[in-house]
Amino acid sequence: MSLEITGKIEKFLDVQKGTSKAGKEWEKQSFIVKTEEDYNNLYCFEVFGDEKVANLTKYQKVGDVVKVTFNVSTNEWKDKYFTSLAAWRIEKASEAVNDVPTVDQPKSDVSTDEDLPF
Repeated sequence: MSLEITGKIEKFLDVQKGTSKAGKEWEKQSFIVKTEEDYNNLYCFEVFGDEKVANLTKYQKVGDVVKVTFNVSTNEWKDKYFTSLAAWRIEKASEAVNDVPTVDQPKSDVSTDEDLPF
């Protein structure tokens, strides 16, 4: 299941690096997006992998209004649970709006006045 929100990038957090149990190097970066909602309007997303981390700050800047498509995942470690919002697509909000084709609404012969039978 993927979800999406639109908001403004508030901040980029430091890149985190490490080594997996299998000995492979990894890195991830988190970033904060604030929406226009009144409550629960702050989200901390993360991107995982060298290429995604490099592209994050290459194409996105603080203050950009973006549409973020993401997955929610929860992992267990030593009887503790950690939930993350893994961003897998980030695009400028203006580009996202321009990609949506406009559709003309069909004209209706039905009157919307108060002469309806119900």
